[in-house]
Formats: sequence, structure tokens, C-alpha cells
Amino acid sequence: QVQLVESGGGLVQPGGSLRLSCLASGFTFSSFPMSWYRQVSGEERELVALISSAGRSTNYPDSVKGRFTISRDNTRNTVYLQMNSLKPEDTAVYYCHAHATPYWGQGTQVTVSS
Repeated sequence: QVQLVESGGGLVQPGGSLRLSCLASGFTFSSFPMSWYRQVSGEERELVALISSAGRSTNYPDSVKGRFTISRDNTRNTVYLQMNSLKPEDTAVYYCHAHATPYWGQGTQVTVSS
């Protein structure tokens, strides 16, 4: 069955960095654009990064542009989110998603706090 398993979340100080990973299985990973979303309790889920199926194009909202970088390795069925210059407002649960499909990961908590 389809699985998306995120890892790499944790507690980091403001200004720090984290790299999230999402390992996919059960579908043809290289055929799908992939995305990362985040969600704060009580709020809507927010798209933070999108990458095309071959990894040639990416898209970010202004809130993370220049700080977050999405990448993928289709040989490893893995998508990454490098997060730099983290701010307290980046605190959320981060989800991996196969774009325009019902497939979501379980989420990984990122907490930015001193």
C-alpha cells in the first residue's frame, strides 16, 4: 500500500536549520510532483514547497522563500525539505504529500524555540 514516512523534525533554536525527509513507497514516486505542507493546531494546512516530478521546478510561498529548499531523489523515492533561518512562526506539524493525490504522510513536528 501507499506509504509516506516523514522524519527529521525536532526542536531547534531560532536561526537554526533542520532537514526533513519523506520516504515514499507503494506508488510510482517519480511520476508525481511532491509537496510539503504544514499545519498549526486549529488552522488550515499551508503549502510550503512544491517540486515537479523530475525535480526541475520548485515553488514556494513568500513566507518561506529564500529559507526553505525542496529537493528529491527519484532513485531513493525520497523528497527533502531543507529549512534554514528558522523562525518561531515556522513551528508546526510538517506533512509530505504526493501532489493532487489522497496520499499524505503522518506528519513530523517542528518546534522553533529558544
